[in-house]
Amino acid sequence: MKSELKAIFNKVYGEKENLAYFFSPGRVNLIGEHTDYNGGHVFPSTISLGTYGVASKRDDMQIRCYSDNYPGLGTVSVNLEDLSFNPADEWVNYLKGVIIQMQKRGFKLTSGFDLAIKGNIPGGGLSSSASLELLVCVMLDDLFTFGIDRLEMVKLSRAVENEYIGVNCGIMDQFIIGMGKKDHAIILDTNTLKYDHVKLDLGDYMILIGNTNKKRTLADSKYNERFSETREALKLLQSVVDIETLGDLTEEAFEANKSVITDDTLMRRARHAVYENQRTLKSFEALQKGDLVAFGQFMNDSHESLKDDYEVSCKELDTMVYAMRDQEGVIGSRMTGAGFGGCTVSIVKKDLADKIIKLVSEVYEKEIGYKGDFHIVEIGDGALKL
Repeated sequence: MKSELKAIFNKVYGEKENLAYFFSPGRVNLIGEHTDYNGGHVFPSTISLGTYGVASKRDDMQIRCYSDNYPGLGTVSVNLEDLSFNPADEWVNYLKGVIIQMQKRGFKLTSGFDLAIKGNIPGGGLSSSASLELLVCVMLDDLFTFGIDRLEMVKLSRAVENEYIGVNCGIMDQFIIGMGKKDHAIILDTNTLKYDHVKLDLGDYMILIGNTNKKRTLADSKYNERFSETREALKLLQSVVDIETLGDLTEEAFEANKSVITDDTLMRRARHAVYENQRTLKSFEALQKGDLVAFGQFMNDSHESLKDDYEVSCKELDTMVYAMRDQEGVIGSRMTGAGFGGCTVSIVKKDLADKIIKLVSEVYEKEIGYKGDFHIVEIGDGALKL
């Protein structure tokens, strides 16, 4: 990939010395969806697909950015003196947001830079935006020798989404991409940020990503609406129980107090957040015991809750998930990410993967009218300099 990146850079900017290369992975959340902004637990891992970048410092205050994934956008030029949000700049707004958050923390860029990127994260739901944010963090930290703590990179990247892009996401995506470790998932308490790297030994099974090819963008989805609904439900519950987040509730405590939420929609949103958090903890315990069958069932239950209580699934996701579950060698399948399109994650038997992909592809194309894509992924390290 280095040689390909160098060729892209040279074509856009001309040949330069002292090029620096970086990689930032995407992520898949095995279970624990829409819990990270509700004070719950999540269980994500990095994936071997991600965002690659090559950069070189400049002698002036100009920043030039090019993505090989959006050649029609061309080179976007930004001056360090004007980092205001501009819809026409598209993906470069995430980069501007990172610089702003670094400046807020006292890390000042002394010059501009040239950057070229190329990503291979499919569809939606695998966190291409957080991948880009952490790539920029690691790149700027290296180019300008800031010495920024990795957890600080994670927090400032989340602030980019919340304060600059306008998406009320939790911290899961940035956390796993910044703190990921090869062959490990992370069990993370998003309320306290306590976490453990967990060796992910699936034996004869592996992770299979399915891309529905239904496009969606986080900011345009009903993500922020779900955020507001769970906040409303939390406020009602706080009138009868002493909690800070929905993640503080057990299933029993929720059932005993849910009558305070008189709106059925708000009740179902809160029920998902509470039950999904508990499912995540139970699935983690099952995995520690080597019980993959139980883990797969928790994945299946997660999808049903996301579909019925949280209402963030769609025909494309449901079709792919249910087609997966119908196949021999699949022990669990669910949507992953914000929903309304994007990707699924399944645990499938290695020696049956090709057959599973073929059969599910046929069902999906017949039902939906266009093809889905499938990716066998491995778990690598978090964002790093190559």
